[in-house]
Amino acid sequence: MKALVKYALGPGNMEVRDIPEPSPGVGQVLIEVREAGICGSDIHIWHSDIAIPLNPPVVTGHEFSGVVVKNGEGASKFRPGDRVVSETAFRYCGVCDFCREGFYNLCVERRTLGYWFNGVFARYTVVPEARIHAIPAEVDFTSAAMTEPLACVVHAIYDLTRIVPGDVVLVSGPGAVGLMAAQVAKVHGATVVVSGTDLDEERLATARSLGVDHTANVQKENLNEILNPLTRGYGPDVVLECSGSPYGIDTGLDVIKKRGWFTQIGLPGKKIGFDIEKVCYKELHFSGSLGSRNASWRKALQLLAESKVIAKPLVTDKLSILEWERAFEKFEKKEGGKIFLLPVAE
Repeated sequence: MKALVKYALGPGNMEVRDIPEPSPGVGQVLIEVREAGICGSDIHIWHSDIAIPLNPPVVTGHEFSGVVVKNGEGASKFRPGDRVVSETAFRYCGVCDFCREGFYNLCVERRTLGYWFNGVFARYTVVPEARIHAIPAEVDFTSAAMTEPLACVVHAIYDLTRIVPGDVVLVSGPGAVGLMAAQVAKVHGATVVVSGTDLDEERLATARSLGVDHTANVQKENLNEILNPLTRGYGPDVVLECSGSPYGIDTGLDVIKKRGWFTQIGLPGKKIGFDIEKVCYKELHFSGSLGSRNASWRKALQLLAESKVIAKPLVTDKLSILEWERAFEKFEKKEGGKIFLLPVAE
């Protein structure tokens, strides 16, 4: 089968290769990939500037939906034909304090699908049965393939942030993650402002179509002029920073209310400078966010099934894995919204 492979460490070193179709081992399940999304971390893998452990040669990609094809020995929960998604933490120790407390995303032995174990930019992938979740009947394959980034958003908001009805929430960065974060904030009863740049005009329009209260193009509008009437001049109660850009981070720290909740979801992909005294002087609840955990996936699928988060309109392009370079370049240039790579049928 054809697969998009990171074949060596270092910038680039990625190409489509013919590799053998995988077989499920003990406790594993073979899944036919139907749809797979490009994550910002896939771009970082391409450029080799990500801190998550990588074990090339490895098939990349970790956001997907698919259908069970075959069970390995000892795997019996799912049957061939079942529609499924899978958590990305292929392996973790299960005995460290973090694992035992349900935060396997922080386990030092965590090894990830598409980084360490062969991922989903291929026709077939193999995952442990224990990581698999059934796709609810109400959720289509496209929306289901967005479960992984939504689970990351759920972890960031439900586990690391406090949002109560009536709060004003600023979401910085209107990519797929930002637009899902905005919807989850709305579920909490917040008034939501989504900010972006000239490159994000279409995404800001999508935000408005999804029910966001206000949008701001920070290159054309004064963000404070939008926030101040909503917050009596105090600033937003919560900032969900999804752009990963130094400007977005710095702006969020400038405008946030004292004692507010600032959660960093977007990854800059490199060391950046920011004024930590703003965190101190404002007594902020400042948190980073990494990945997701089992509870995040269950909540994400519930939100999709109940149409409290609408994911399908966020997907604007579906290209073959043979067109991966064009897809990655579109992603980097912010052309369109979420971009999918589809497997090649052989």
